[in-house]
Amino acid sequence: MTGRTTTARAGFWLTLLLGALILLNYVDRGALGIAAPKLEGDLNLTKLEFGLAISAFAWVYAPAQFAVGWLADRFCVYKLIAAGLALWSAATLLTGFAQGLAWLVAMRVLLGIGEGVAFPAASKIIARHVAPERRGIANGTLAAALAWGPALGTFAGGLLLQWSGWRAIFWSFGALTLIWLVPWLRASRPHWSERSERGDVVPVREVMRSPTPWLLGVGHFCNTYGFFFLLAWLPLYLVQSRGLSILQMTAMTTTVYLVQGAGALLWGVWSDARVRAGADEGVLRKGLMSFYQACMAAAIMGAALSTSTGALFGWLLLAGAVGGIGGSNCYAIAQMFSGPRAAGGLVGIMNGVGNTSGIVGPILTGWLIQAGGGDYHLAFYVSAAIAALGIVWWWAVVPPVARIDLAPGSFSNKPAVG
Repeated sequence: MTGRTTTARAGFWLTLLLGALILLNYVDRGALGIAAPKLEGDLNLTKLEFGLAISAFAWVYAPAQFAVGWLADRFCVYKLIAAGLALWSAATLLTGFAQGLAWLVAMRVLLGIGEGVAFPAASKIIARHVAPERRGIANGTLAAALAWGPALGTFAGGLLLQWSGWRAIFWSFGALTLIWLVPWLRASRPHWSERSERGDVVPVREVMRSPTPWLLGVGHFCNTYGFFFLLAWLPLYLVQSRGLSILQMTAMTTTVYLVQGAGALLWGVWSDARVRAGADEGVLRKGLMSFYQACMAAAIMGAALSTSTGALFGWLLLAGAVGGIGGSNCYAIAQMFSGPRAAGGLVGIMNGVGNTSGIVGPILTGWLIQAGGGDYHLAFYVSAAIAALGIVWWWAVVPPVARIDLAPGSFSNKPAVG
């Protein structure tokens, strides 16, 4: 068996397990939103307090991305992922014992620390093991998992919420997540000695001095704001403002996320086919990001203005159909800029800046809804406006995609030599 075949096979199995990791990541991350219709009343939370609890996740998740990116470039990334998952599964399980806002906030902070390892570490592994012509489907697999996590979480969580109460959601999800460690430790063990050699490490200060990861971070903020808005607030909105039952809410949101996951795989396959046919990968993936932002802006605005449940469902299906583009192409673009040597650090910066949307968004949304007497329209408009900004940002502000020179002393966007 050739080295190339061995690497390809390792990349295949590791990508599948990383997909499962991201799926569990979003099952657990979205659990609070699913539990909200009953949890909010049981714990006597206001809309602003619920937004505070949601945002607590990102208080540490966003800044932790910088540290995790540095760790992923220098230490055993496979062990790093295992440690992060163990921490976040414990935080999920313990959320089921919450008695008030303080406990919720504390567990969301721990969840943010644990889940912070996922994307920088996964990008490091994909950049190391996956060939460029398979970059779309590899990142598409993670983007599909990013959607199917909320689908599985909403479906299972909605049933648990209906029949067993909100605490059972966290106990069940936390225990399930731990099982993933068994196949991961088995599959990743042969690679535990793989880490950057000292002379091959890109100093984090060099990555931070390049403007590229910061520009990508702002684009990622526009990318994630709308997604997190729907992930956190959609169940509550459908039940409280649209009058859907918990089971109807569960069916609608699960369907949207299933469509998003299938779309992520299809967009990944299609984009890889275009690259193999000779399309410029950087132009293609930047164009896809702008197209995605335009569709998300339209879908969020359409959902806000829809007057029937059918129309609302149609706009949400549009958001699902294009959602996989945003979940995969931003990471593919970052991997193209960084290469395998600096993938952890560069993605860490992009994710750190981008996920500040998870700090700002929930608190702003909670305040807008509370100030509006329970009306969600202004929160939808703000989310749509931020998505629209991303159209221009990804196409016109993010520089042409090429491997950047991150050698010591160089912090330009010029392509690396060799």
